[in-house]
Amino acid sequence: MNISIEHIAIPTPDPARLKDWYERVLGARVIFDNGANPPTLLIALPGGGWFEIYASDGALEGRRNNSLAGFRHVALRVESLDQARAELEKRGVTFPGPERPAAGSGRVLFFEDCDGNLLHLVERPKDYCVVTR
Repeated sequence: MNISIEHIAIPTPDPARLKDWYERVLGARVIFDNGANPPTLLIALPGGGWFEIYASDGALEGRRNNSLAGFRHVALRVESLDQARAELEKRGVTFPGPERPAAGSGRVLFFEDCDGNLLHLVERPKDYCVVTR
């Protein structure tokens, strides 16, 4: 069986606003819009990966706490953390903390989307490869 991640769901109080943020800041593009109000959307990141954005029923308390159980953040792989940071800062992104070592090697830098969902950039060494058992 060959299993891979297709998309990650992001419920939000305002799907159109969140979609606009991902388009403007991360260069995402809409690949599906159900035409409803509020819409359910699939957006694709330029380097691969999809997000499904749809209306939420409420807010999850503590979603900014990266240590709570469950899914906590989405890691976005970049070739250069420094270049990505500079470009995202031009687009209005702020980075609340310093970069940190990445699990398995490399560097990470956390930030939030316009709804407060945790994301982080991850840069791996040029010769990085995952060893599977």
